[in-house]
Amino acid sequence: MASTTTIPAKRILPAKENALFKSLLQLYETRQYKKALKVADQILKKAPEHGETTSMKGLVLTNLNRREEGIQLVKNGVLLDISSHICWHVYGIVHKADRNYDEALKCYLRALKFDKDNINILRDTAQLQLQLRQYDSLQDTRLALLRLRPNVRLGWIGLSVAYHLNGKPHEARRVLDHYLTTLKGVPEHDFEFSELLLYYVALIEELGDYVEALQQYLRARGIELEGLSEKTNTDAVQLLRGISADVPQASTPTRMALAISSGDEFVALAEQYLLAGLTRGIPSIFADLNSLYSDPTKRNQLGQIVETFLTHALEPTADHDPSAYVWTLCYLARHHSHVSAFDPTTALRFIDIAISHTPTLPELYMVKARILKRSGDSIGAAEAMEEARCLDLQDRYLNTKCAKYLLRDGQIDAASAILGLFTKKDAPSPGSDLEEMQSLLYMLEEGRAYERLGKVNMALKRYRGVEKIFNDFEDDQFDFHSYCLRRHTLTAYESLLAFEDKLRSHPAYAFAAFSAARIYIRLFDNPTLASSSTPEGHKKPKRKPKKTEKKPPANPPEAPEDREQPPPPKDDDPDGTKLLAVQDPLNEAAKLIRPLKELRSEDINVWLLTFDISIQKYLQAAQALFSARAIDSKHPELHHRIIEFHSGLSPSPLEPVQTVLTQLQATVIPAQVSLERYNSDYLQAHPESAEALLSHCRALYKIRGVGAKCDIEELIMGLARPDLTVPLTVALQVEEFLQHTLRSQRLSDFRHEMDQRFPFSSTFKSEEEKAMLRKSRLPSVPVDDEYQPI
Repeated sequence: MASTTTIPAKRILPAKENALFKSLLQLYETRQYKKALKVADQILKKAPEHGETTSMKGLVLTNLNRREEGIQLVKNGVLLDISSHICWHVYGIVHKADRNYDEALKCYLRALKFDKDNINILRDTAQLQLQLRQYDSLQDTRLALLRLRPNVRLGWIGLSVAYHLNGKPHEARRVLDHYLTTLKGVPEHDFEFSELLLYYVALIEELGDYVEALQQYLRARGIELEGLSEKTNTDAVQLLRGISADVPQASTPTRMALAISSGDEFVALAEQYLLAGLTRGIPSIFADLNSLYSDPTKRNQLGQIVETFLTHALEPTADHDPSAYVWTLCYLARHHSHVSAFDPTTALRFIDIAISHTPTLPELYMVKARILKRSGDSIGAAEAMEEARCLDLQDRYLNTKCAKYLLRDGQIDAASAILGLFTKKDAPSPGSDLEEMQSLLYMLEEGRAYERLGKVNMALKRYRGVEKIFNDFEDDQFDFHSYCLRRHTLTAYESLLAFEDKLRSHPAYAFAAFSAARIYIRLFDNPTLASSSTPEGHKKPKRKPKKTEKKPPANPPEAPEDREQPPPPKDDDPDGTKLLAVQDPLNEAAKLIRPLKELRSEDINVWLLTFDISIQKYLQAAQALFSARAIDSKHPELHHRIIEFHSGLSPSPLEPVQTVLTQLQATVIPAQVSLERYNSDYLQAHPESAEALLSHCRALYKIRGVGAKCDIEELIMGLARPDLTVPLTVALQVEEFLQHTLRSQRLSDFRHEMDQRFPFSSTFKSEEEKAMLRKSRLPSVPVDDEYQPI
């Protein structure tokens, strides 16, 4: 029912122009924009102050690559007829195209004030309310749509989904119950009806608090898989054994039993499970059991089982398939690599035996590459992966893995050449095509490679590119709000919404945000980083375009010019220098970390970085510090930040703020204890921890500044003590501290000491040494088409 508000005189058009206006709306709906523009101009000649036509002309122009002119006309149309629902609807469409969903929703709500029963506006409003997660308002909008058109099935389904999303599953089920009673003559095996029933069953499951079928089966017998006690443990294992005996082809019951069993029972189950996987030649058997390696006892038992099986496989009377011998060696190689990552001698021995036995199996070279990677030898890992790739040059997976390992070794051009084998040939570069395809693996790995090479401008460009990809993920859901309701894929739709709600908690976004934030913090501490990272010294030579004359076709088809898509936007910052030229780097870092505070609030790295960003805002820094302390009060990275918080605190002009900060300080470090004493006590409490030593040195630098440089260098060189365990990751952090913070002259001495400590690693070698290693270890792969493995 339309609004009864008096229509302004200037909105009323003569009969001819009114018919033209209707055709204008139809032309816009069919995307005939140039014809629509001519019709709009024809109307405006007779009625130049007609606001609705002015708005529609502006909307048409925004689709003809005349966006600024079009937006101005839309605004003029609203001013000419501020009470027109069409003008406000058009204004909302423009905002929606700019992804400004809040303003678009305001415009739609304004339009509904003047035409509250407009179906199109109500439908668009519901989509925006879904996008903005305004479920209370969505419920009212869906109810209004259903009352206007009770015979449309989409109205019932939309209202049910709105109730469910708003936390009212009982109401959602009631709506669906009523709707299902109205269905007559549903075809057999109807897809949409089956999807609707699946959603209905999911609602019942939620209301009944049902769990997964197997867990419910166990619970009915008084056994809980979560929180098992000694009393129920044996019963659960026996029950899973029974299920496995009833369904021998199912491996899941045995795998579940491995997670909860122990002792001799675990050994018996593991033998059955492991031997079945090895004899069948399952390459992923180690990855399947990798979660059990967190228990040292189970880890050792698994290794003993496989070593015993290897001994039997070598016997002349062994009736196993020869491939079982190879996969057993492969498993043992991965096992020993997991047990002793930085000493890969045993693991390499097993995998080399396997390669000599079957030299044409790419998986063996991939395992060797993984072993070398875990030991820190990025050069050897890249070469082993290249050998695997050469065994099957058309395998995309092998090519992608090889490019990934080359990026980790810093060989960006070589990786780009391999990736270019499978990207579009007409793309400006393989990287631009992979960025367009939203390849997170490529963006992150190349960002890390650039960062290791000191090209923080390109690293920051890749990390911010990951952020853009996640922005696109967030915007891409908009089209599914209507599509999923039409197709009845409601269970998948609600899973999509749940995924989108936690989108920024994805590890890829978290890694990119952390890395980019650290670069911005470095930029704030050292503004010369922007000028020193300019790519003038390493610009790639521009390719000369080929002069090819394109002959026009004999009979060119008539292209619908008004439907042409705008050309792809040109990259105005190909080298990332503009990203480094920001006025407030800490504000940019804060924007990246902000969504992680809610979605990854249990991740201490979020609060540690928040502290680094907010160090000049003492109350925010205190909040971040105490949040991190609540997660892990003994974390090594927390100690030097506590020192920084106390040493960098200046008196606040506001007395209440100063009082609060003083009280917070006293809760961590008593007033009578000096920072020097607190720092020394921390090191004495953790004498065997390399992480604690690094944190102590960072704190000492915060307390004394450059004056403590010599003392810090002596302490850090103490990491070379043979009785001190130094993980490779900590050694890399120390290297970064010496290079970027301390700017020490003894950096080369430290690298030499770490190179001696990690003999299999190429991380601490100089660029000249790395180049010599790459030349001396060129891959030589035996490839013979007539050769067949044993």
